[in-house]
Amino acid sequence: MTQAVLSVDPPCLWKPSNPENTEMERFRKHVNSRFNLSLEDYQALWRWSTSSVCDFWSTVWDYTNVISSTRATQVLDTNVPMDEVPEWFKGARLNFAENLLWCRDPERIAIKATGEGQSSVRNISYAELYDQVRLCATAMKQAGVGVGDRVAAYIPNCPEAVIAMLAATSLGAIWSSTSPDFGTTGVLDRFAQIKPKLLISVNGVVYNGKRLDHLAKVKPVVEGLKDSVTKVVMIPFVKDMPSELEGSVAWDDFLNVKDTAPKEIEFEQLPFNHPAFILFSSGTTGLPKCIVHSGSGLLLQLKKEHVIHGDMKPDDVFFYYTTTGWMMWNWLMAGLAVGCTIVLWDGSPFKPAPISLWKMVDDLGITHFGTSAKYLQALQDAKVHPKDECKLDTLKAIYSTASPLKPESFEFCYEHIKSDMVLGSITGGTDICSLFGAHNTALPVYRGEIQCLGLGMKIESWKDSNTPVFAESGDLVCTVPFPCMPVYMYGDDEARSKYKNAYFGMYDHVWYHGDYVWLNPRTGGVVMLGRSDGTLNPSGVRFGSAEIYNVVDRFEDIEDTLCVGQKMKDQDDERVVLFCKMKEGKELNDDLIKTIKTKIRAELSPRHVPAFVLPIADIPYTINGKKVEVAVKKIISGQKVTPTGTLANPESLELYYDIPALVQ
Repeated sequence: MTQAVLSVDPPCLWKPSNPENTEMERFRKHVNSRFNLSLEDYQALWRWSTSSVCDFWSTVWDYTNVISSTRATQVLDTNVPMDEVPEWFKGARLNFAENLLWCRDPERIAIKATGEGQSSVRNISYAELYDQVRLCATAMKQAGVGVGDRVAAYIPNCPEAVIAMLAATSLGAIWSSTSPDFGTTGVLDRFAQIKPKLLISVNGVVYNGKRLDHLAKVKPVVEGLKDSVTKVVMIPFVKDMPSELEGSVAWDDFLNVKDTAPKEIEFEQLPFNHPAFILFSSGTTGLPKCIVHSGSGLLLQLKKEHVIHGDMKPDDVFFYYTTTGWMMWNWLMAGLAVGCTIVLWDGSPFKPAPISLWKMVDDLGITHFGTSAKYLQALQDAKVHPKDECKLDTLKAIYSTASPLKPESFEFCYEHIKSDMVLGSITGGTDICSLFGAHNTALPVYRGEIQCLGLGMKIESWKDSNTPVFAESGDLVCTVPFPCMPVYMYGDDEARSKYKNAYFGMYDHVWYHGDYVWLNPRTGGVVMLGRSDGTLNPSGVRFGSAEIYNVVDRFEDIEDTLCVGQKMKDQDDERVVLFCKMKEGKELNDDLIKTIKTKIRAELSPRHVPAFVLPIADIPYTINGKKVEVAVKKIISGQKVTPTGTLANPESLELYYDIPALVQ
């Protein structure tokens, strides 16, 4: 049905010149030697990793040098159903922060921090980072923070965020952060649920050429959390702006504990499943879910992804354009576990110029560059060609996520950024704070495809009868447990209803991720087709919105699109509606609508053709750059939706009410 776009034989855009010299190949040979196997390629290794679960994860533990004070007596009780969240590495005792601070070399840089409005790069060595965490952990402990307490931060992507996170997790406390672009309501919707003991924030931020006062946003947050927060710490992030908040303590004063701090950090030794992070669901149609992750689960999974999948080494320089409110911040932090340098950028990616981040690649020697598909699309649309202005000699990999990377963007990256590199289109989510579909330095990159399924992640595409399918679209499911499953939802009931409804409400004992996916049986690649809750289903034919976007977004006069289904009144059916935001001065006329429908029919199928193609002034997005399909689907189907603090442009939802063409 969709073979014009989804081909089992897509063009190969890149191949590793020496796959034998990749960490993935070394790991495969290590597994063969350790278990007397003869796994010949990645697909064989993946099959073994998802069938010999205990052997695989214990091997990852040893291979990536996880630090623990006590070894596990049991990796996993495979008799415990997946939806009961089985305990991993029973008996082990370890600490997340300790595994990120193993390197204490004063000559090795841990953090390079810069950003919009910052005239220089701030370098922090591993020795300096350790010392700052030592002081911060002491200050937190003196403030009454201990095992299980929550430390919340309303904070930009700055070194103090890293220091505070490591300090909190060293004590066994739980870290949670949101970025300054969240509004007060969005922050309280999150933090009020988890009742933090300590709150950390800043006086201001710089974004898109503007210095923005942050104190006015912090004050109502402090007031809203007064029943739980016992101390507020303020960081003077923007110079020459007020940073005093009544009842708060300045960051430097908070860390002024040298006289009482121990010489070494006393890392709390904790069970593997001990909670370390609370992340939040998007909350576009209600209060966000508070997703609790274990530090050790993330540590093991992210070391697998960075070391084995990504071939990351201590001499690499790892950058991801992210805020502290996105899971990719946690993904970036795990670079410290490798011992490499991580780069923090705060501000607009297009300031002072659209090429700024790529010049930073040259200036800082960045080897691994992470961003969103939307950013790469914006470069493509603006005809910004980094390789024409930058050398990019150090660049080994680009990572892209947040939404499916369009096939044309794959070509753009190889033609206009760099031809010899891994383009890792990756997918996972906040729910696992890691990847299901991953990058792989030992495999080719095919146009439009995520390279592979992650090791240890038993991903399948399921159709109507719970049957795995290939070269057909289906629901993304995971059928065996993995260490980075959330340990629980904060505030859930004893029956863990929120948890089970979120991940196991669709299939018994099988993780339902809520994504619509297509698996290539020839390449082993993955194509993401959109969210399952946004899946289009006219006359019982299911397909993902990404299929429509891949066709329509090639029209030069169209700036952006949103494709959703409208429930038919008094019918168990829906019709497809395509909204088009036109470029300035361009019009969505009858001829263009006809051309759009003809193109969709030719490249996809008659079933894909929208019932309506309508102009719209704006497309709603979350702060993290994801299109808001479900809320719009509800609105045009007759429901009232209350915008939440997660939306970057909440006023845009009003545009979708009472559209004459859609009135039923």
